[in-house]
Order: sequence, then C-alpha cells, then structure tokens
Amino acid sequence: MIAKRGIALLVTVFFIMLITLSVGVGLKYINESSKSIQKEQFLFQTTVILDDVLSILQKLKELEQVGSAVEMSTFLLTSEVIPFQSNGVEVLIKFSSARSKMNPNALKDKERLDVFKLFLMKKSINTVYADILLDSMSGLKEDQTYLTGIFNTHPYAFRDYITSSQHLQMINKFYVNSFHDVNFQRIDTKEIFYTSKDSNSSIDLNFATSSTYEILLGCDTARAEELSLRGDVLQTLEDLQLSTEEQINLSKFQTSFFEPYLDVNIRIRQEGKISNIRFEYNTKLKKGSNFVFEV
Repeated sequence: MIAKRGIALLVTVFFIMLITLSVGVGLKYINESSKSIQKEQFLFQTTVILDDVLSILQKLKELEQVGSAVEMSTFLLTSEVIPFQSNGVEVLIKFSSARSKMNPNALKDKERLDVFKLFLMKKSINTVYADILLDSMSGLKEDQTYLTGIFNTHPYAFRDYITSSQHLQMINKFYVNSFHDVNFQRIDTKEIFYTSKDSNSSIDLNFATSSTYEILLGCDTARAEELSLRGDVLQTLEDLQLSTEEQINLSKFQTSFFEPYLDVNIRIRQEGKISNIRFEYNTKLKKGSNFVFEV
C-alpha cells in the first residue's frame, strides 16, 4: 500500500511540475501576443499543455514498466485522476484503459451485431438503433439502400465508420428524436462504447466495464457487475468461469487479457473557457493517436 501511494505521489508531482512550467511558458507567449483574440490564446495554451502531457507520458518511468495487466492495474489505481491549477489555469487529467469498452465499429460484423441486438432487446430498446449504427459505418451507397433514414436527416454525415463520441451522440439524438424510445435511457453509451477507427482492436477483459461484459456474454446486470468489480487479475478464460452459452457469445468478439493502451482525458479550464482533449496512448510504442478536441 505504501509503495502504491509513493508511485501515485511521484507521478502526480511529476505532472504538476512540468505542466505548471508549460502553463507559465504558454502564458508568457500569450501575453506577448496581445493582438490575438481570447479564443486563439486559449487554444494556444491548450496546445502547449497537450504537447507537454505527451512529452511527460513518453518520459514517465512508471509507464515504461507497464508490460502486464498487473502493472497496468497498479498504474491506474495510483494515477487515475491528476487535478491541479496554476496561474488561473485548471487542469484535470484522467487515465483509464482504452480497451475496457466495445468499439461500435466492430458491430459491422453480423454475428456481433446480432449479439448487440439481443442486449438491446433485454433492455426493451428497439433494435433499429443497431441498424442506425450499422448504416453509419456502411459507406456511401449510390442506390441509398440504407436500413434507416438517418441520412435523410443528416445527408452530409460521415458514414465510413463512427469517428468519435460526438458522432455517436448525433446518432443517439437521431434515434431518440425519431422513435421517442424512453427505454433508451436504460443504457449509457459512454460506458458501452469507445470509438476508434480500428475495428479489430481487442477488448481487455481485465478492465472491461459492466455494460461491456453484459453485451459480450449476454448475461444479466448482476453477473456483469460481479465480473467487472472482481479484484483478481485474469490470466485465462477459465478464470472467468463462464457458462457454455457465455463462452459461445464471447467467442464472437476479439478479446485479450492485456492491452497496452491508455485512454487519456485532459480537461482545461481558464476564465470560463473549457477545452477537452481525448486521445489513446500506446504505452509500448510511446505514441498517441485518435485525438479528439472539444473547445
């Protein structure tokens, strides 16, 4: 316990020291650019902080040691949230596994889509929602043979794959407005989906959320929560003690017991202005990808 607290303190102090410096440098250049508008100033500050967060992650020794589910778990337990402020700039950094949820683009596979439809049916949600997701990653069809009318409402929407949480929110809003399904509130798509272009990525069973387990196994909520909250680290499928039906459902998805990917969320606030940055960080390759900015 003492060792974990020590790691948490070291990581937090390292982030605070370096990003405090970057905030100071950023503000220096901002003050020198008095002709720039406030939004551009804030955007510049955001960019400076992002660059330094990436630099810190690449230098962080605690991340270099993350080569297994046990080490990933230790890092997340000790460094899940890092909040601090400097010179009027508030920064909140959150870390989680980037493979704890399902990639909606993986549902392009018919077997997986059918499993997801069974999940929706259990929640009394119209399975047309799954068809809307499928349309949103089916590409441009000249004959317009889509399963739903989403592109009648959003004719210029991207349709090769689901690009981000904002794209998913647009899909959700279309579904709710079109079908007035009050049961849709029974699910939280933020807890179910992690959007990425890579539809072949594996789900890390050691960090899978309750909702993810509920879909993957076709089990009830209590069983899914039990699996997601267990304290031990999984090594093999036998550790899950799955029923035959659960094994069949799980076999339709790509899963693993360790994926070296962090989901990094940075929230920056300054004088009422807020920016959110989200990206995926490969701890093995020391590389960030799948960047999403909200300002």
